[in-house]
Amino acid sequence: MKWRGRRRSSNIGDQTGRGGGGFRMGRRGGGLPIGGKSGMGIGTLIVIGIVIWILGGNPLSVLGMGGGQPAVQQQAAPAAAGSGEGCERSEIHAFTCVVLADTEDVWNAEFAQQGADYPEPTLIFYAGRGQSGCGTAQSATGPFYCPADQRIYIDTSFFDQLAQMGGAGDFAAAYVVAHEVGHHIQTVTGISDRVRQMQARAGRTESNALQVKMELQADCYAGVFAYENREYLERGDIQEALAAANAIGDDRLQREAQGYVVPDSFTHGSSAQRQEWFQRGLQTGDPSSCDTFGA
Repeated sequence: MKWRGRRRSSNIGDQTGRGGGGFRMGRRGGGLPIGGKSGMGIGTLIVIGIVIWILGGNPLSVLGMGGGQPAVQQQAAPAAAGSGEGCERSEIHAFTCVVLADTEDVWNAEFAQQGADYPEPTLIFYAGRGQSGCGTAQSATGPFYCPADQRIYIDTSFFDQLAQMGGAGDFAAAYVVAHEVGHHIQTVTGISDRVRQMQARAGRTESNALQVKMELQADCYAGVFAYENREYLERGDIQEALAAANAIGDDRLQREAQGYVVPDSFTHGSSAQRQEWFQRGLQTGDPSSCDTFGA
């Protein structure tokens, strides 16, 4: 993805408290690796599951965390944000700031077409441990969106771990941010609240099905982001996104972790579903095509 020399978002906060990580941006082979996943943040955890799986953990441990946020109590977030601080820490920080700016351009335009203002989210960098409006942010949860303070939280060490694993492609990082911004769109348009209300009255299986629709819609919104920024995409970027969607499907993760699949326990969708909805957003460039609830 072409990003150097382009606008960076100022909606950035930094709780890192240390120098930037060792992640280096580059062409295929030097960017963010993609593998298997679980689900909170790179598709709402787009890649965290694979990190847990490869490092010997159980990726299913995060499958139950829905909506792009960790399962913690709501509380006030102490972090100041909006100064753009943190973008200079490393190349991955700078890249992330450019991607967030791209999402702002996309969704400001979309909201303007509807005669509305887009309330831009803030992205918070942290390392190891941070504070969010949803409680303590920890590296184990990976990138996530907190609806309580409308902020996206990214642990900078997450990118270091991915770089150490080797892998290909920097578009995975853009997919992470665009997916979490998708959860922000769901929050500010009231979709999240309506789904939570339905989940409160539903059984586990139905609640999981609703969560899958939330995650697939965020994937579709990420596809809209890719469509609107296609002039900056390079050869292989879309293939990377589709490979990521395939790797983070609930069916693939469950099969790799336990040898069998339990569809009723899905919280993020199958590999095929995630690819399908990302492609739908990519092909249409129209957020209205992302109605996973009516599909």
